[in-house]
Amino acid sequence: MGFHTFVICAYGRSPYLEACIRSLKAQTAETEIICATSTPSEYLEELLGKHGIPLFVREEGETGIGNDWNFAVEKAEGEYVTIAHQDDLYGRHYVEELARAAEKWPDMTVFMSDAVLIKNGKLTWGGGVELVKKLLRLPWRATGLCHLPAVKMWGLVWGNPVMCPSCAYKKSRLPKPVFSGEYDFVLDWECMRNMAERPGRFVCVEKPLLYYRIHDGAATKACMENHRREKEERVMFEKIWPGWMPDLIMKGYRLAGKNYG
Repeated sequence: MGFHTFVICAYGRSPYLEACIRSLKAQTAETEIICATSTPSEYLEELLGKHGIPLFVREEGETGIGNDWNFAVEKAEGEYVTIAHQDDLYGRHYVEELARAAEKWPDMTVFMSDAVLIKNGKLTWGGGVELVKKLLRLPWRATGLCHLPAVKMWGLVWGNPVMCPSCAYKKSRLPKPVFSGEYDFVLDWECMRNMAERPGRFVCVEKPLLYYRIHDGAATKACMENHRREKEERVMFEKIWPGWMPDLIMKGYRLAGKNYG
């Protein structure tokens, strides 16, 4: 078993996939790179063959992002696994920072970082939404306390301030199944809440080690347009908060969602 695996979850014909691959291959520390898909194609096979990346095809089970991600995690051989979204880029020191954190905190179960947004081909600041996420992650900067369930859970009761593609999970400590097939958008939020209740430490590095691309073909954009995101977020808040609180929080989320488009 190696230290870390990037699993690219691929679908369709992303024009950004090769750039993602190149960012993974440019890492300053050693890592395994594989690709998992439930929609194989000649395009995908040729591109991965060009870069010498193994392709794993999920041929069984129900469709859905959660099932695709569970399959991806299953195929990773590293002690830590990062589900790389095919449209995003990773800073070349991502794995190096992960290894440094793992050496310092052997009980680390989730590693995460800050991100820079890419919109219309340009790096951009996410404005107030990103500032709120940073504030919610602030307790996780006190890494010495981030083995405590209450500290780990703090940021997650107000939403999900974690940039999902930035996460590296300790595979041996993940719940099974890792992700629910019930959701398309909040599945990583639910996973983080499950991890917060389990023994282990969250480590948050507030460096932009991820470049998160916003575009019309993204799954997040689709979830917003069909209101699936709003419905799933409401379900999560109703699990956490009683009475009128979910309504109040969702009003703020509707305003925040306008930032994405």
